Amino acid sequence: MSGHSKWATTKNKKAAADAKKSSAFTKLSKNITVAARAGGDPTMNFSLRLAIDRAKAASMPKDNIERAVKRGTGELEGVVIEEVLYEGFGSSGVALMIEGVTDNKNRTTSDVKSVLTSHGGSLGGPNSVKWMFDRKGVIHLLPEQISDKDSMTMEMLDNGADDVLEEDNGLTASCKFEDFEKLKKFLETKNIALEYAAIEWVKKEAVAVSDELREKITSLIEELEDNDDVNAVFSNMN
Repeated sequence: MSGHSKWATTKNKKAAADAKKSSAFTKLSKNITVAARAGGDPTMNFSLRLAIDRAKAASMPKDNIERAVKRGTGELEGVVIEEVLYEGFGSSGVALMIEGVTDNKNRTTSDVKSVLTSHGGSLGGPNSVKWMFDRKGVIHLLPEQISDKDSMTMEMLDNGADDVLEEDNGLTASCKFEDFEKLKKFLETKNIALEYAAIEWVKKEAVAVSDELREKITSLIEELEDNDDVNAVFSNMN
C-alpha cells in the first residue's frame, strides 16, 4: 500500500464531521439505497451490509436506515439515485479519484468541475488517472483493539490482507477488492469493532509534493467532500 491510507486524513476530520451529521446522513442514505438495489437482505448483500455498518457507526437512526433500504428495493417511492465516478487533476497534476452518489448527474458533474477549476485543477476523461490506482479494501484497527501487533498482522495476512502497515499506533490492512468481505468477516469473528472499513482507490505510487501543494490539494479535497453528492476523494500525493 503506497503511503498512508485515507484513514490517516479521515480521522483528523471526525470532530468537524460530527457537526455536519445531517449532510453525512444524506450521503449514507444514498449509499444504502444504491446498495439495496441488489437485494434488501444485508446478510446476502455484502455491499448493503457495509453501507449499513457505516451508517450505524455514524449513529444514523434505525428508521432512516430502513427507509433508505426500502427506497432501494422499491418498497418506497423516491428519486432515482446513481453512483458516479470522476477522474481529475489538482494543482501540478496531482491525480484524483472522486466517488459519489447523486439524483442529478448533470448537477454533480457541474459542481465537481467547478470546484476543480477554482483550485487550479481540471476534470479528466475516462481512465485518465484510474490506471494510477488499485481498488482495494482498507481496514484500520485502533491500538486498544490489538493485544499483539505481530500476531494480528500475521492473522490478517492469512485471512485476505496483502499488506499491513503500522499507522497511528494501530494497524491498517489493505486487501484485494474480492478479499475484503473475507477479511472483514474474520475480524468480526474476533469481536473487533472496526473503526474504519471501506473500499478505497489506493495509489500505486505516491507522488512527492511540497507542504504548500499538499495544503492546496487538501483544501480542494475537503471542498469536494463537502458536496452532498460526493462520498470520498482519493489522491496520489504522499
